Amino acid sequence: MSKRDFSNLPLSKEMLHNLGEMGYKEMTAIQEQSLPYILEGRDVIAQAKTGSGKTAAFGIGLLYKLQVKKFRVQSLVLCPTRELADQVARELRMLARFAHNVKILTLCGGAAFGPQLGSLRHGAHIIVGTPGRILKHLKKATLSLEDVDMLVLDEADRMLDMGFSEEINEVLEFVPKARQTLLFSATYTDEIMDISASIQNSAINIKTTSTEVANKIIERFYEVEGSQKINVLINILGNYKPDNVIVFANTKVEVQEIADTLQKNRIDALAIHGDLEQYERNDVLVQFANKSCRVLVATDVAARGLDIKELSMVVNYDLPHSEEIYTHRIGRTARAGEEGEAFTLYAPYEAPKADEYKNESRLFEGAATLKSVNGFEMKPQNITLVIEGGKKDKVRAGDILGALTGEAGLSGDSIGKIDIYERQSYVAIEACKVDEAHDKLKSGKIKGKKFSVWIL
Repeated sequence: MSKRDFSNLPLSKEMLHNLGEMGYKEMTAIQEQSLPYILEGRDVIAQAKTGSGKTAAFGIGLLYKLQVKKFRVQSLVLCPTRELADQVARELRMLARFAHNVKILTLCGGAAFGPQLGSLRHGAHIIVGTPGRILKHLKKATLSLEDVDMLVLDEADRMLDMGFSEEINEVLEFVPKARQTLLFSATYTDEIMDISASIQNSAINIKTTSTEVANKIIERFYEVEGSQKINVLINILGNYKPDNVIVFANTKVEVQEIADTLQKNRIDALAIHGDLEQYERNDVLVQFANKSCRVLVATDVAARGLDIKELSMVVNYDLPHSEEIYTHRIGRTARAGEEGEAFTLYAPYEAPKADEYKNESRLFEGAATLKSVNGFEMKPQNITLVIEGGKKDKVRAGDILGALTGEAGLSGDSIGKIDIYERQSYVAIEACKVDEAHDKLKSGKIKGKKFSVWIL
């Protein structure tokens, strides 16, 4: 018998038979490492991507402890989008086929409130939903979570990206403190770890990517004449085609010139430096973080505090003033076990200083090895909508998501990161859907109010 066999777990014959019927031959890595702790009733924080089998991991756990005869909401699963909530609920229903009369209900924004109200009156064992809609039902007292003994935050990092941290905290006020809490996230950011510390009790930390090597960065250096630097930069982008990149330069003037030249060459780029007003800085950082801009050109000072989870590439347009600065710059790529690329350009007169960077792993290559890529362009995945309403107007991420997936009819998968500030909100929309989203929001309402909306 394989150690990954589900029969190694204290599951009922009926549940094991159903898992076999579903084609679950053996546990995936996340299931093998997390299920023993989940079934013991321990809190777990797990790094797991879509397709890793995480739904079955927490699904088996919550069904294992579910008391079917106790017709109360015993488990709550929070998801970032309606699509994911529907997918999770479908899988939970299949996992629950071994038991009779297990009622699983989805509560998401973008769907009519009335029918949900009717379903809630008939009761449920497990609720799967988005934070905004769950909170709306809690505040209207149409949902009670007083009997919940298991809480699951699925794709927690995506929920934070979509601006749900405030809603999550409010939902938690309605859930008993004595509960089991499972947190699943594709990335382990400081914010995720802070949430774990505040809502979990001695959580077991599980990473199925235990063989990851921190910051696996391929470092390349090119000696380039000053007049050729911009062409070499464009060739780097054309040859390696990064999803996103930060280009570091040493002066504000140079930063702006690089960004302007890249834009003229059909490469989507924004500049950030000390001469920008705070609102301009916010606009730039929001667009880069939410994938509405692929190239950010920055000075070291301007890039401080910039938290980008997945950065494909860093380019030092100038040789950094010190190796400490160099290390700090390139350390922004290859996080969470991903691979990253780092390129450094230096002028011939800087060659003696560049020699100080030489070691066994760094590659010093000729810029001529880069092919010229004709017709190359870099366009953003998303475009940002700005809504003239924010925290002061009591606008929440759930309200925006509901307006876009409800009346506007957008899929949750077309909606990216949501950032809510005091007076404004930013929402990333899939580029091909942005005009449709803009028109619908402009002519519609958010939380019953009209707000000015424009494309950034």
